[in-house]
Amino acid sequence: MMNMMFYFMMMMFLIGGITFIKNHKHLLCMLLSLEFMVLVLFMMVLNYLSYMNNEMYFSMFFLVFCVCEGVLGLSILVSIVRTHGNDYFQSFTILQC
Repeated sequence: MMNMMFYFMMMMFLIGGITFIKNHKHLLCMLLSLEFMVLVLFMMVLNYLSYMNNEMYFSMFFLVFCVCEGVLGLSILVSIVRTHGNDYFQSFTILQC
């Protein structure tokens, strides 16, 4: 049963990676797929720690860093939308920094 759960989570992680690669035009879609991949990683870590009967302190640190990563991504998205008007990567140029 544990083996099947591991394969299911790996499949979910690969689907998130494929979604990340295919939605490279919009920054918001890329951030959403990255958050999905982080949540799958969190489920995998939680499953592993509970299977090995270890302490769950690492999962709390992992969640804190995931929230910080999400807030940083959203703040970058808001600043890009305010300066450029959209979240398309095609409208960004290096000279406009």
